[in-house]
This record gives sequence, structure tokens and C-alpha cells, in this order.
Amino acid sequence: MRKSHPIRRVMLATAATVSGVVLLLSLKPASDPASASAAAPPASAAARESPQGGSGGAQASDQAGTVTGDAAQTPYGAVRVRLTVSGGKITKAEAVEAPKGPTSDEKTALAVPRLNQAVLATQNADIDSVSGATYTSTGYKKSLQSALDQVKKGSSGGGSGATQARTVTGSAEQTPYGAVQVRVTLSGKKITKAEAVQAPKGPTSDEKTALAVPRLNRAAVAAGSAEIDSVSGATYTSTGYKKSLQSALDQAGG
Repeated sequence: MRKSHPIRRVMLATAATVSGVVLLLSLKPASDPASASAAAPPASAAARESPQGGSGGAQASDQAGTVTGDAAQTPYGAVRVRLTVSGGKITKAEAVEAPKGPTSDEKTALAVPRLNQAVLATQNADIDSVSGATYTSTGYKKSLQSALDQVKKGSSGGGSGATQARTVTGSAEQTPYGAVQVRVTLSGKKITKAEAVQAPKGPTSDEKTALAVPRLNRAAVAAGSAEIDSVSGATYTSTGYKKSLQSALDQAGG
């Protein structure tokens, strides 16, 4: 019997192997759905839901702004309301001026807290008068409406990042001749307007007030701070003005 050559046996085996590989490849589909889905990991929830612009950025918080209404005169004295507004909502209401005197003090103490609470509840000037304090209630609502008008005017400008003006009223500082209270209007941290909503009154005080207040107002705007010079001849008024101005700036964070 004739034996086959070793080289020929190797060549035959190799040819058989190649033929088998070709056969397997021809039988396997070009794309294997099962293996493809196993190879590619599922998209994470974050990847599926990622909004345009990203979702991790902190949103700008609504900063509180303070608005003071006009002084509404009553037969027993002026009423002036100040509102703190955050995100379009009134978060605080207070009377920075109210009638004073033997009878008025009692009526003011009765009416003002109730009116303040009513404003927070209604978020507008449609509030009921307090029985027994009609004049104070009427003056309060008038000043409140003027403050709300300022808020509406400020928000109607809407805008695309423009700095809106805000008004802040300082504390009433007592002097031997009467209280001094300063209100400032700011754009950003810059004082654009300063005025005295209260100042000493009387035969002598009127003259000193007329002399000092306009100068102090201009100085506050120019300096952008409470570091201003006193007006000669009106030391008490100047000192009270600067203290009230500083308290207004403290509220504004400036």
C-alpha cells in the first residue's frame, strides 16, 4: 500500500481548515442585534434628559428690594408705607411714618399691625379699613398704592439684564429738633438719588433744613456713601441725616 507524503497531509488539513472558516463566516449574519445591544451600554438618565444649556447651573435667586410709598397726609399726620418685595411678592409691609400724639398713638398701634398683615394676605391695596382708625387706614392705603405703583413700574421694564433701580429708606434718626429720615434710590450699588423724607420743622429748623438737606443730598450722590461733610450751621440735622443714610445703605448691602 502506498503511503501518503507528510507534506501533502499538512496541505490537505490546512485547506480543510480554511474551508471551514469560510463556511462559518458565510452563515453568520452581518449584524448581530443581540451582541450589538450587549456591547453598547444604555444611555444614562442624565444623558437622555440633559436639557439644552445644562441642568446643573444654579439659578439666580430673587433678591429682595424695598420700595417706599408717598407720604399720605391725614388730619392727624402723615402715613408712609414701605414694602419689601421678592420675586414679585410682598414679603413685608410696614409704616415708616404714622400719626403721633396722645390719641393718635393708640389708633396707630391698633391699625398699623392689622393693615400690614392685610397687605401680606391680599398682596394689593384692596384692604379693609380698621374700625376706629379711618383716617390712618385711608392714608395707609394711599401710600401703599403709590408703593405698589412703583413696583409695577419697575417690573414693567422687564429686561434683559438691565439693572433696575430700587429705593431704600433709612431709619428715622432723632435730633433735638425732630427726626431725620433719608431715602436713597440705587442702581446696582450706585446712589442715583437721595432725599430726606423727614427733617426738623419749626421757625428756626425750617431755615436750617432748607440750607442743609439739598447739600447733603448732593453730597450723598457724589460720594456714594455716608462719608459726607456736615453742613455748617446745621450740625444736628447733618448728623441725623448721615446716620439715617448709613442705615439705608446697610439695608441695601452697600
